Amino acid sequence: MKRVEITEEARKVVKQLKDRYGDLIFHQSGGCCDGSAPMIFEKDDMYLDESDIFLGEVVGVPFYMNQDQFEYWKHTHLTIGVTEGRGASFSLEIPLGIRFIIYSRILTEEEDAYFNPKSS
Repeated sequence: MKRVEITEEARKVVKQLKDRYGDLIFHQSGGCCDGSAPMIFEKDDMYLDESDIFLGEVVGVPFYMNQDQFEYWKHTHLTIGVTEGRGASFSLEIPLGIRFIIYSRILTEEEDAYFNPKSS
């Protein structure tokens, strides 16, 4: 089971960025700029700490979310897409005239039990 997926259009953009920049990392905070939009950076340009939660990989790129943001999204399945328009972040796709966006849906009961097991 995957918590994070990616559309075919977004996959092509990520591959293009990987070819240009090398190792990348997705991060979704909840802070400034584009708010809770997923952003992609060169791997060494993103500092992660204990407040960042690993949610999976898409196109070989790890996807992390800030813990505070994760509390709001922990019962959702995420799909990364792209849309036209320049975002207000430092994400690598911005100069291409597009930005990454998140489509979400509530996890199924099976997915929720898998990703968010209840403690006894």
